[in-house]
Amino acid sequence: MSFARAIATVGGLTLLSRLAGFARDILTASVLGAGPVADAFFVALKLPNLFRRLFAEGAFGVAFVPLFAAELQTRGRTAAIRFAEEALAMLMAVLLPFTLAAVTVMPWLMHGLAPGFADEPAKFALAVDMARLTFPYLALISLVALLGGVLNALDRFGPFAAAPIAFNLTLVAALLTAPRLGFEPGIAMAAAVTLSGAVQVGWMAWACRGAGVALRLRAPRMTGGVRRLFRLVGPGALGAGVMQVNLFLNIVLASLLPSGAVSFLYYADRLNQMPLGVIGIAIGTALLPVLARHAAAGDERMVRHYLSRALEFSLLLGLPAAVALGLAGRPIVAVLFERGAFGPQEAHATAMALAAYAVGIPAYVIVKSLNAAFFARHDTVTPVRVAIIVTAATAALALALMPWLGHVGIALSTGLTAWLDVALLVAAMRRRGMFDLDERLTRRAPRIAAAAVGMGAALLLGDALLAPWLAAPTTAVRFAALALLVASGAAAFGALAVTLGGASPDDLKAMLTRPPSPAGGESVP
Repeated sequence: MSFARAIATVGGLTLLSRLAGFARDILTASVLGAGPVADAFFVALKLPNLFRRLFAEGAFGVAFVPLFAAELQTRGRTAAIRFAEEALAMLMAVLLPFTLAAVTVMPWLMHGLAPGFADEPAKFALAVDMARLTFPYLALISLVALLGGVLNALDRFGPFAAAPIAFNLTLVAALLTAPRLGFEPGIAMAAAVTLSGAVQVGWMAWACRGAGVALRLRAPRMTGGVRRLFRLVGPGALGAGVMQVNLFLNIVLASLLPSGAVSFLYYADRLNQMPLGVIGIAIGTALLPVLARHAAAGDERMVRHYLSRALEFSLLLGLPAAVALGLAGRPIVAVLFERGAFGPQEAHATAMALAAYAVGIPAYVIVKSLNAAFFARHDTVTPVRVAIIVTAATAALALALMPWLGHVGIALSTGLTAWLDVALLVAAMRRRGMFDLDERLTRRAPRIAAAAVGMGAALLLGDALLAPWLAAPTTAVRFAALALLVASGAAAFGALAVTLGGASPDDLKAMLTRPPSPAGGESVP
């Protein structure tokens, strides 16, 4: 599979997952609004998701995939599968006791995650109960991450990218059926989180069998391969998950603000995660095994080529996404969420946070590619050093902005320090001679930026012209107007990017077709 097509596969399936997630969020906003129950659920959801993204999909993923790919490249499929089985055994040996301990001490964990909830005993107790229901999801999704890493290294990107769809559909089903079964919606959603993990494990096990991979559960042993894995996992937890650490800090700080702040940041981040998931995760997922294979083979020419293409796609997709969410955030939030318990005031507060988050979208997408360049060389130490600096800067900036901007200051600190992350990683790569980009990227980058600026002007004009329909009382009319606004913005960017030379129609063609392999080798977009 070509690199561009791999990005399109992961991105397309992630887009479906995000759309299912929006259906879930629209229902959640309508039923729970942005009050105490919603705050409690979002905190309970954040806890396993934090550990999942730091360790399962973050540190474990970036450590496991390069090692598995290198084992596959140098020793063959049988040795690679054996390594995966050894990793699985140790992963379960660590996570099962950890999950049990976390559920037991959840009240103490909640004091660290949401200290402001302690002033409202009912909300605190509800958050603890919900978190005890959601936390077992961590062990299940970690197993999903390992199976997904195996499939990604085998160039089968679709199943793992599709797995989160089950998460969103399971929670939607819980929201719809809870009232009929007499369950409180927030509690039903919390239980559905863990249930969705079991569904995803079944899906990934079936996909692995289809790829001829059936992992056996071995007795845990600290083999040489497992030692290498865990040496990389430690620093990789923060290096791969700096954004998650920042979002965790956001929740802690938002819990100190008036009720609703946690929910405003959650809904804004859900929209912010659309481009980060569709673009950033897609590029990072497709890039890591490719870079790992070429780094293991010592082919620096191909490493340079793929890193340049990844950064080009990051700009081509990330810049217009940031401009769109920053300038058209208010109509997007209003059309998607403004109904039921979620009113105009909540929509305005969420849109302001979204604009602040959007500042960092291109940076976070770029960071995914830059980190992959380090992880492919089994270097998880450099990203973690950068992450520590960025995390400290984010916390300091958030504390400085909160008295003036409230929850918007928290979001803005996250967006701004994402660019600090980029700057520090690029500096580290330059010192090692790793930041060697090709001429095509340096020629196209400013033209892509100019096209994004032009798209911003088109969106502002479209928002003004469509204002009566965006505020129409009929839901279908509002969604149609929003779709027209988004489509016009995308068309404007595409036309400007091609006209200015920032992209070519061949880029889209490369995502949809498999180009011929050069000299019998790997296909290149």
